[in-house]
Amino acid sequence: MPFDISAAVNMMSLAAVAVFAISGALDAARHRMDILGFMLIGTATGIGGGTLRDVLLGDVPVFWIREPVWILVCLVSSAATYFVAPKLASLSRALVWMDAVGLALFSVVGIKIALDFGTSPLIAICMGVMTATFGGIARDVLCGSNLTLMNEELYITTALAGSVAYLSLNYLSLPENFDLLGGFLVAFVLRALAIQFNIKLPNPYKKA
Repeated sequence: MPFDISAAVNMMSLAAVAVFAISGALDAARHRMDILGFMLIGTATGIGGGTLRDVLLGDVPVFWIREPVWILVCLVSSAATYFVAPKLASLSRALVWMDAVGLALFSVVGIKIALDFGTSPLIAICMGVMTATFGGIARDVLCGSNLTLMNEELYITTALAGSVAYLSLNYLSLPENFDLLGGFLVAFVLRALAIQFNIKLPNPYKKA
């Protein structure tokens, strides 16, 4: 049976939206919001990056207006997190890892959608990075948290690496699931290493 690439992209997109919605809800938990706060922050986080991508590409109405199932995924994921969050040993740790998974998923989904829309490789990479990071920005701004991308740990760099890896594998004419999986693994492993070992880029502006 041939591999259905559109189904794979849809599954990765749904997973990315759900995971980012959970990360938003976990931040709402840290701020002790009620269940509606969880659902608001979770939804904004889950659809934020994709919304920016679609608006910039002119692909309107944006994806969640065309197919409301995306909103439903965010609401259900956020509401479920409301009941699970009190049982977690560390909300901050869970948030960081959910964010890492969402970042990696969206970095390949974003570039794939942009390329299918007919953009140049450079613009597609930009769309991959924006899709991967803007939801987290929306979450941090709405919750009044320190912006995750302002941390010295590798963050935007990992989304860029995942997008570039996807593009490179795509040009090699490998089976299409290889570029999706490869791009995801590059972004996630790099982000995981940054989290685990506090890997940072050199900062010439930081005082010794």
